[in-house]
Amino acid sequence: MTTTLRFDLLIIGSGTAGLTLALKMADHAKVAILSKSQLEEGASLYAQGGISVVLDKTDTLQSHIDDTLKAGHGLCDPDVVQFTVEHARESVNWLIEQGVSFTRDEETDKNYHLTREGGHSHRRVIHSADATGRAVETTLLDKAKAHPNISLFPYHIGIDLITSRKQLGTTENRALGCYALDIKADKPITFLAPVTVLATGGAGKVYLYTSNPDVSTGDGIAMGWRAGCRIANMEFIQFHPTCLFHPKAKSFLISEALRGEGALLKLADGSRFMPAFHQQAELAPRDIVARAIDHEMKRLGHDCVYLDITHHSLEFIQSHFPTIYQRCLTFGIDISKEPIPVVPAAHYTCGGIMTDQNGRTDISGLYAVGETAHTGLHGANRMASNSLLECLVFATAAAKDIQQQHFPAVPNNVPDWDDSRVHPAIEAVAISHNWDELRRFMWDYVGIVRSNDRLKKAQQRLKLLKQEVDAYYSQHHISNDLLELRNLADVAELIILSALARKESRGLHYNRDYPEVDDEQPAQNTVIPGC
Repeated sequence: MTTTLRFDLLIIGSGTAGLTLALKMADHAKVAILSKSQLEEGASLYAQGGISVVLDKTDTLQSHIDDTLKAGHGLCDPDVVQFTVEHARESVNWLIEQGVSFTRDEETDKNYHLTREGGHSHRRVIHSADATGRAVETTLLDKAKAHPNISLFPYHIGIDLITSRKQLGTTENRALGCYALDIKADKPITFLAPVTVLATGGAGKVYLYTSNPDVSTGDGIAMGWRAGCRIANMEFIQFHPTCLFHPKAKSFLISEALRGEGALLKLADGSRFMPAFHQQAELAPRDIVARAIDHEMKRLGHDCVYLDITHHSLEFIQSHFPTIYQRCLTFGIDISKEPIPVVPAAHYTCGGIMTDQNGRTDISGLYAVGETAHTGLHGANRMASNSLLECLVFATAAAKDIQQQHFPAVPNNVPDWDDSRVHPAIEAVAISHNWDELRRFMWDYVGIVRSNDRLKKAQQRLKLLKQEVDAYYSQHHISNDLLELRNLADVAELIILSALARKESRGLHYNRDYPEVDDEQPAQNTVIPGC
């Protein structure tokens, strides 16, 4: 018999968005947080840059709004952008109250140091050296561990959402919790709650090369889609222009803040190339920089390009970028004396589960926050350091909305997870083979530059792969690897369907068969109906 646990609020994901929501709710409700790995493991932990916020006297909220709208290439929701920017300062102040230590200005030590990143017209990125995500994540996690109303469940991965329509056969579609796998105990558990929140992050691991940690397999997006949520704009996958190119580095991210401090992109012969692609050169939006690097690598047949910050002193580099300096040094690269070899890698999922301004999805009692959600903030391209800000603002908005709603109690007749007709898998080679194949053809055919032919090839390959995954899933006991593969296959389908539907190139989506923006049609989101 499956273990059943009941809470007032179930949060799937333990990153910045999930922890913020939990802490905002913990004084009012019994909260459960599920994390499929260590509690701190996730994209939030590795966010280096910082958080966009207007603090400088020469900057304005309207400038932040305008920069975000420009980066989004006509697909941002202006009301959502304004809402986010207007709540940025209170979000940062809340982090400071929780104990997050941001870097101070060296000259005055009174004001916070602000850096500038791609797409920003001012210095407005507050940071904690070059490890902002770690500072935020560990501070919030410590707070969550200390709160008596928060129960933490590491190494628990969601299997599927429990909804009244699918599990109880009702006409309404209400979230009731989720089935999860206790990875260490290798057994399913039923988590029931009148409110469920998906905060599982993005889906970078659908690609062969990514800056994301191994847990970024699009679980929340896939679970939400299978439960009936609409999914928007999955064709817009942001490829970070500069990840460390080294066989043992596992795509370690080289923060955009280096370019904000004057680092230059160069070819092997030391020549620059970004001025030929955009007037902002190295500080152009990420889609422009990533495509430029991809173009130069393919044109010359080179494995990487180089990011040069050697014009700064060793003291400056060690002070501003201690994590990057030390990590590169472990691979024999002294960034104060030599340029850093870099390549683009999948970094951020701009699309996701459609939500309103309070994080509500199409399903009553189901919310989505953070990278899992499509709020309308990012449009066709996310501006640097707006992601942690989105986590904070929308987690806060969701918490306020949840407190104002009345959600019926979960009924007692929810069925247990049934795996009585499956048998143990003899070997896992099929899962690892399909995992590798999926990520390779997504990189080759649905990467930075696409075409109709490439997309159709990927669609054909995926159809066969999904048949194998579905057959394996229906016949064998579940495992973490199998669940992640199933979710990645669903996410891959959403990306391909969205990319095929967009008959233009806009923002992060570039199709060689439609190289221009379609100005004859109003800009529209790509929406995939829920299952």
